[in-house]
Amino acid sequence: MTSRLSGISSRLLRLMILLQREIRRQGGIVRFLKRLCTIMHTRKWIIIARRWRKIKLQSRDPGLLDDYQYWIRYFESPLSEEINQTLAGKHTDVPLISILMPVHDPELKFLQAAIHSVQQQRYPHWELCIADDCSQNPQIIHFLQASAKQDRRIKVTFAQQHGHISRTSNQALAMARGAFIALMDHDDVIPSHALACVARVIMQFPDVRLIYSDEDKIDEKGMRYGAYFKPDWNLHLFYSQNLFSHLGVYQRELIIKAGGFREGYEGSQDYDLVLRCLLHIRASQIMHIPLILYHWRACSGSAAQNESAKPYARKAAVAALQDYIKTGNLAAEVQIHNGSWRLKYLPAGKNPLISIIIPVRDNADLLTRCIDSILDKTCYSPLEILIINNQSRQQQCLELLWQLNRHPCIRVYDYDHGFNYAAINNYAVKHAKGDVLVLLNNDTRIISRDWLEEMLAYVIQESIGAVGAKLLFPDETVQHAGVIIGLGGVAGHVHLGLDKNEAGYFGRAVLPQEFSAVTAACLMVKKKDYVQVGGMDETDLKVAFNDVDFCLKLKSQGKLNIYTPYACLFHITSASRGDDSSDEQKQRFAHEIAVMQQRWEAFIQHDPAYNPNLTLFYPDMSVAIPFRHDIRLFGRKNNTAAHPDKHKNTTNKP
Repeated sequence: MTSRLSGISSRLLRLMILLQREIRRQGGIVRFLKRLCTIMHTRKWIIIARRWRKIKLQSRDPGLLDDYQYWIRYFESPLSEEINQTLAGKHTDVPLISILMPVHDPELKFLQAAIHSVQQQRYPHWELCIADDCSQNPQIIHFLQASAKQDRRIKVTFAQQHGHISRTSNQALAMARGAFIALMDHDDVIPSHALACVARVIMQFPDVRLIYSDEDKIDEKGMRYGAYFKPDWNLHLFYSQNLFSHLGVYQRELIIKAGGFREGYEGSQDYDLVLRCLLHIRASQIMHIPLILYHWRACSGSAAQNESAKPYARKAAVAALQDYIKTGNLAAEVQIHNGSWRLKYLPAGKNPLISIIIPVRDNADLLTRCIDSILDKTCYSPLEILIINNQSRQQQCLELLWQLNRHPCIRVYDYDHGFNYAAINNYAVKHAKGDVLVLLNNDTRIISRDWLEEMLAYVIQESIGAVGAKLLFPDETVQHAGVIIGLGGVAGHVHLGLDKNEAGYFGRAVLPQEFSAVTAACLMVKKKDYVQVGGMDETDLKVAFNDVDFCLKLKSQGKLNIYTPYACLFHITSASRGDDSSDEQKQRFAHEIAVMQQRWEAFIQHDPAYNPNLTLFYPDMSVAIPFRHDIRLFGRKNNTAAHPDKHKNTTNKP
């Protein structure tokens, strides 16, 4: 007991010392408190929250540099041992995994480390197929020859002339006998449990065709950093980045069917390969292992350290995506924006009528700014605006509604009942003439002139349900860039408070992608889809979470919900309704939380658009501390509601 109290006292002392340092760094207690108030006032409380968390971590272990180092030391290490023990047992009918390693003049010590990491695998049923692409260093040649001689599982072939990575990868593939193929660079390393995790997935799910894992970087001194904890398969995110990447594992028959590695796509040859593989499989045949199973070597001149080190790789990725569009007969084009690429769907035929639904209650100034921004900045037609008046009392607002009702594109309807956001929208949809609906808050203002075109390009796809926009606070920080189920207990906005130009976690704030839900502050959906799922729940979710529930109903029907940053608006947030402060409102909110937790427990436990290693306390996609990763999630079957077989690329073959 004495030692425990002593330990607590020691941590408190270190905590006080670190807090004093922070106060001194800010220039005294007064400036520190002013800074704290400013942060809270501008909704950038996440900055101080993360800094405080770092102070607490350093008080426990002063040697830690950041959250990820803490994660490695206190979570990954014991988890790795547990995985090794779990997978150490003998199994029958185990798959042979062939690792392809193209080699061309790496540093010898890094090549040695790469091959050694394969030889240290706890899973013994592997072969390492090395194809040397005319390395000039004789030490490399001698080492490869000696490695093959000492370990029969290592196969080596030497090219007669330099052919670059695609041709060399095909030479390695020609030697492979395994049913599954893993790709590995000549200077990277994999942890000892990597192949065991892959083998377990293959044995558990015989239908699997593609497998990918989380990854990080490792510098020349062996320090790990830059962990990318990925979502489950996210096709539209993959359209803008190589989400699959490493550790990437492919069914051998699928690679052969796709045509192997194509020359001319060097630098993005694996991205090109996955795109061609997608044409032959279903989304449910792609599995994600939420564990770090690959360490990229970040050294001078490598793409892991600097993406601009290989500009040809980005050009190859764009060319691969363009080929994918042509082969799959997609009505789309590839566009470059702020250094990244994206697949943009093209309009098909005549523009459908869009019905914009705006609930209002008083606050004439807000409504005026909202309507003016729509009429002044929206280029799209035809459209209609339905304003639903929910018991407005202010004379200024009533006069404004009378004037707006005379506009040829605007109709005003009265909903003379208590505030029920779900019921208001359900009521409005019955009066909407458009085939496409936009649910829009009255405290929004349009920024991008083509916001409707951007959202419509997605929503007209049969596979897509709801589409959400990027919403900014008036100070131009992020208010909405997608909703994470489970964040804050039920659901929350990710990247909240981020500067509008910041990329966010691995670019996820600025790239189109699938989320399980988006906010109805600006949400587009086909009217037939809205009606098919029964609209919003106006009985149990009158105020909160009705949009999240609506999106999850769409997802359960096999629809994808999309966030696009290319449609952008300002959003003040809850300016009309105010805060839930009365006892009755608190009871209603508690009931809505209970309904969501019971109805969508599986999604709250694991949102497929998120990663179980990431926090549910902060909106910044930082590593989870305390940890919430459950080893039972390792190799889990994809949630059928989130990944049904009919949820597939329209170009995929059954």
